[in-house]
Formats: sequence, structure tokens, C-alpha cells
Amino acid sequence: MATVVVIIIVIIMRNNTISPEFETRVEHAVDYFMQGYGCCQSVVAAFADLYGLDHQLALKIAAGFGGGVGRMRMMCGAVSGIVMLVGLEEGQTDGADREGKSHCYMIVQQLLEESKLQNGSIICAEILGLNGHDKAANSYVASERTAEYYKKRPCVAKVESAARIFAEYLTNKKGKH
Repeated sequence: MATVVVIIIVIIMRNNTISPEFETRVEHAVDYFMQGYGCCQSVVAAFADLYGLDHQLALKIAAGFGGGVGRMRMMCGAVSGIVMLVGLEEGQTDGADREGKSHCYMIVQQLLEESKLQNGSIICAEILGLNGHDKAANSYVASERTAEYYKKRPCVAKVESAARIFAEYLTNKKGKH
């Protein structure tokens, strides 16, 4: 019973922890995905301007990560978007900066653990296999985006989750400064 209460409290807190600006970014990520962009593209593009990254360049940089990296069903593209954004936010620029690398890796691990807790896995094939969803065939041919595609796939929810996890991270970080 206590676990249920804690989970409900965490969910309620999460729904109130991001600013309207970041909530809009989460909505943009979902909108991008629904327009046909890949999961990673959708997450990265929603935050790219915060880092001076041109929208078109953000879409190009993130393009190969969709479908679990080139549709190989490895790490979820939305999760890859989190990793890319953490690099933009926390990444070191001096190759000898071990402390900076370690800090970035720590944040990546924390946010990916949150994604795993929320979604059951960070592996695309496993996510697609959860809850009765068929695992996608390992092929380089992009899926056609149809109503049936969106009905069968949990991807849009994973894009929203990834964008929200990153938005919560930024909100919490700003609150500490």
C-alpha cells in the first residue's frame, strides 16, 4: 500500500515539476513525432534551440538514431535523444577533463535509469515487445506512418516520456542554481 502511495505522489509531483515553457517543448516533441520525424529527432529538435543548434541541423544530427539506431532495434531513439541532449547540456569539451566526462556519464546514467523505470527498458526491441506489441522486423526500410502504425506502436509515448525526463532534469537543475 505504501508503495502505491509513493508512486502516486511521484506521478503527481512529476506533473507539476516542469515550467510551461518546458511543457511546450514536450508537446513539440510529440508533435514532431506525429509529423513523421523519428523518435530521436523529435526529442532533440524540441530542445535544440536552447543550445544554439539550428532546427534543420538538429534533425540531421539525430536522424540516424531512430528505430533503435538505424532501425536495428538497439537503444531506443527517444532515449538516444536524452543522451544527445545531456551531451549538449553537460558535455565536456576538453579531452583530458575526466571529471567533466564522469559528470556527464553520471547524468546520462541517472536519466536513462529513470527512462527504464518509466518504460520497462531502454532497448527498442524490448519496448516494442512489451504489452503485446509485435517486435519490428530488423530492416532499414522506414515504416509508413499510418493510423495503424500509431495505434500499434508505443513510440509516441516514449518520445513524450524522454522529452519530459529531460525537461524535468533541466527544471531541477535550474532550481538548484
